[in-house]
Amino acid sequence: MSSAGLNPRLRDWRGQGVWIVGASSGIGLATAEALAAAGARVVVSARKAGPLQDFAARHAGALALPLDAGAPGALAGAVPQVQAHLGRLDLAMYCAGHYTPMRADRLDLEEALRHQDINVGGAWRLLDAVLPVLLVQRTGHVSLVSSVAGYRGLPMALAYGPTKAALSSLAQSLWQDLHPRGLGVSVVCPGFVATPLTAGNTHPMPAIIAPEEAARQILRGWARGEFEIHFPKRFSRVMKLLGLIGLVSDRAAFALLRRTTGL
Repeated sequence: MSSAGLNPRLRDWRGQGVWIVGASSGIGLATAEALAAAGARVVVSARKAGPLQDFAARHAGALALPLDAGAPGALAGAVPQVQAHLGRLDLAMYCAGHYTPMRADRLDLEEALRHQDINVGGAWRLLDAVLPVLLVQRTGHVSLVSSVAGYRGLPMALAYGPTKAALSSLAQSLWQDLHPRGLGVSVVCPGFVATPLTAGNTHPMPAIIAPEEAARQILRGWARGEFEIHFPKRFSRVMKLLGLIGLVSDRAAFALLRRTTGL
């Protein structure tokens, strides 16, 4: 079932103020490129300053704002610069992420907690920074990048999957609270995308797509007012179906998941 129409439709990006956290590569950078091409004024943040500065040099009106989303106070401290540059914040997107393949027989507690801090903790820090601004504006949109890995526990995703499930749940609660106030909330659930995070995978990655295609799907979802933006459909629908099958039979869901992923 489609979630189109649950948010204000974001179609005309000309002059819109956007802040993307996690924009130095992959989905974040591709989305920043697509929004800038559509006329948005984009602030890009990530730990790596070089790619951000390259982006700002290519796009008039863009601002590179390097920071560590995991550092206490970094995102909140950046808000005055974001506001000074954009004036109005129309979209805040959290795309920063951390992924290391992990199985139970090679559990690394420190690495698992790093997933939690960056993937979930960073999202909380962004919300703490931007929600006061958006609530005063009474307009704007928050988008959190989750994953189909949050639909159902996947092999090799012992640390990563639970953080993405948490982001999806967080977005659902946010929508309940912010929709009555006129604010939009979306959760982006990609399948496999060819990014630095997935470059080290040695296992099969069914229906893998380029970051530019991911960005196109995200902008399409925003234009339709979708709450949950998942893609590519030929893979994400299978993952959603496995979640539904699991409600009836976990045995069947586990078996189909192994067959689908080859793991």
